[in-house]
Amino acid sequence: MPYRRTDGVQERLDATRTSIVDAAHRLVADKGYAGCSVALVAAGAGVATGSVYRHFPTKSALFAEVFRAATQREIDAVAAAGAKPGTIEERASAAVETFAWRALRSPRLAYALIAEPVDPQVEAERLIHRLAYRDIFAALIKDAVDARELPPQDAEVTAAAVVGALAEALVVPLHSGAAPRSTVPDIVAFVIRGMGARHVHP
Repeated sequence: MPYRRTDGVQERLDATRTSIVDAAHRLVADKGYAGCSVALVAAGAGVATGSVYRHFPTKSALFAEVFRAATQREIDAVAAAGAKPGTIEERASAAVETFAWRALRSPRLAYALIAEPVDPQVEAERLIHRLAYRDIFAALIKDAVDARELPPQDAEVTAAAVVGALAEALVVPLHSGAAPRSTVPDIVAFVIRGMGARHVHP
């Protein structure tokens, strides 16, 4: 008869896994991807290194999970900001501001999520979530084109350019840990112009 875990055993395993992922998230936010190791994660979670490997076969697998969870929270926040009623300028501005300000409030984590060199498995997660950001902005652009707020265009191409510009504009401020006060307003203005909105507010 095959072994079946009891509910209590499964709950303990799930709790340990959650503790490991939370410890890895804190470590990335403090030290970035390069400063992380499985041993440090284990220490932060209060478990043996072998326990980490029982849940995640490699460092890449662990941090792919961390990137997946952390980035999804950011995507949800950006999507919620862009979904509020308003003009394309108002909705796009809200989405861009949410992305940028949340990144700048946690620069070490954001740099890791956006631009820091990572292992291929983690990079694959980064690309998946970049597509999710693209889809958020593509939906905004399509709505605005249908409402004649924006000129006809390939919404996915423009949205991909928006996401690329957002990431590139933030790389240096995130890496240095400092950004001029004008950074976010300037990024917003650039994005609105790039979409082809009729009016751009400084």
